[in-house]
Amino acid sequence: MRILLANKFFFRNGGSEVVMFQERDFLLRHRHEVIDFSMKDGRNLESAHSGWFVEQQGYRRGGKLAKVRSALTLVHSPEATRKLGALIDATRPDLVHCHNIYHQLTPSIIGIAEARGIPVVLTLHDYKLVCPVYNRLRQGQPCSACIDGDFTNVLRNSCADDSLGKSALLYAEAMLQRRMRNYEKVHTYIAPSQFMKDSVSHRIPSERIRLLYNGIDPETDGTTGSHDESYVLYLGRLSAEKGIATLLAAHANSGNRWRLVVAGTGPLETQLRQQYSSPTYTGHLAMDEVKVALERASLIVVPSEGYENCPMSVLEAMAYGKPVIGSRIGGIPELVVDGETGLLFDAGNADELASAITRLMDAPDLRRDMGRKARARVESHYSLEAHNRGLLGIYESVLRNQHKA
Repeated sequence: MRILLANKFFFRNGGSEVVMFQERDFLLRHRHEVIDFSMKDGRNLESAHSGWFVEQQGYRRGGKLAKVRSALTLVHSPEATRKLGALIDATRPDLVHCHNIYHQLTPSIIGIAEARGIPVVLTLHDYKLVCPVYNRLRQGQPCSACIDGDFTNVLRNSCADDSLGKSALLYAEAMLQRRMRNYEKVHTYIAPSQFMKDSVSHRIPSERIRLLYNGIDPETDGTTGSHDESYVLYLGRLSAEKGIATLLAAHANSGNRWRLVVAGTGPLETQLRQQYSSPTYTGHLAMDEVKVALERASLIVVPSEGYENCPMSVLEAMAYGKPVIGSRIGGIPELVVDGETGLLFDAGNADELASAITRLMDAPDLRRDMGRKARARVESHYSLEAHNRGLLGIYESVLRNQHKA
């Protein structure tokens, strides 16, 4: 098969890129041809197709007129549509698989592929289809106001950074995409969690959405969990929706009776370091340092207060044989079996979180048993091999249906 992969970043910028590169590596290993389409960036990996990549976009550069022009390309990118059309004409892929294409590549590229008879698959890494600001948050709190399609809530609540101007732009983008019906031109959507599938089924017929959990290779991205240096690990962004403030409050409420390591950076970092001085703050960790931190931790906490999809942080912890204490929100409860591979708590409840952590930190045998079960569960349910088999099955189904049409 010849598969064109479209993603606005061609370096490991976040979870969506991790998934995309995992799939790309799998396709190349199995002798499928991969065609790359992305945005130019000095951090990009090498690609034979970089000559077709679009120029880097920055929406805060230049004067007012330049900003207006940049804002318009957020809604529809003439450069992206032109270059993708040329790339498709030159390479004739069997299928286009889009990942994170919003704002720089824009959903307009979907229509370009569809007009050439090339079916499109889109992985739902976020909630853009049912939330113009993509994260289903309003002033830091989970929100479902737009899920049934009334995007005027974005304007009413100034959801984009409390800015009416930014919110108006994202509202205009959402309404234009609805008018252009680009999302309706996608053949098959991939939802990495049942929660995501249920969320977007408010807009897309559920029969066009395939559930495919993210995957991880427990042999190369984990250990058996035999190391345990008696500390609790938080690994992620220091921002409100990640629940880091609730975790730090739980640590303080427990009298700091267990050691807490906080790895990551973000907008709340300075404030949290000043307010809570007892935890160990590591700042940003390189990939090798992340592996060491996971290997030595007693357990991992994922205290998110936003609607997580299928967080790789949970799968990574399980691959390392660590129990996960996660909030009961979004797709997290689909991964963590409460009382078996970890514990769940109500998002934002610092007392319940403190109790859950203390329970496991006071019971080494229990957390080792949970860690073994977590490792077994990731091997049986969320392996990268199973993900890749499922991906190929989706591709083959799409192409079969395309040939029948």
